[in-house]
Amino acid sequence: MAPRGLSAEEKRVKLLEIFHETKDFFQLKELEKMGPKMKGIVSQSVKEVLQSLVDDGLVQMDKIGSSNFFWSFPSQRGAMMQNRLNAVKETQASLRSQLNESKSALETERASRPESEERVQALDRLSALKKECARLEKELAAYGACDPVKVEEKRRAVILAKEAAVRWTDNYLVLLSHFTRQNSIEPADIRAYLGIDEQYEDLVVEA
Repeated sequence: MAPRGLSAEEKRVKLLEIFHETKDFFQLKELEKMGPKMKGIVSQSVKEVLQSLVDDGLVQMDKIGSSNFFWSFPSQRGAMMQNRLNAVKETQASLRSQLNESKSALETERASRPESEERVQALDRLSALKKECARLEKELAAYGACDPVKVEEKRRAVILAKEAAVRWTDNYLVLLSHFTRQNSIEPADIRAYLGIDEQYEDLVVEA
């Protein structure tokens, strides 16, 4: 019986492992050679898998000279998770604010119901506000208070991301040396192109 081929997701995971295990920069042709040898990924599928990782922000790409270089740091996934958590918290805060505003307007309408011909309009407004409050409360409940398990997973991912940032700061000179050897480019030119000043080597990541 012939061995089962890798699924699309398995190819993505294994190609990403090449970047994280080697901690290096590669061109497409290099990955097409390494994929089959290191991870059993068919050479012809490497380009498509790589593009899907780039589209999802898990692999970065930059053009230097006439060549495209690809890389991925282990800290990127943790950073993405933290960004998603922050987005959820911002949405939750916005919904709470809208809910409070609607409740305030509702109380205002409820306190000012004079016996007049405008009473019908006021009651219609009151009914609409009640429906708006119900809608916002339902939407807010969908976000919940954030699952503690997921929050803990994200917290750990952030810690790993910070540790990876420190580790990659230490590897900065190694990567810089790699580029200068491969492309005969002055280190200062690479720093200028990437917008990295010399103080990057002294980066301190707070706990």
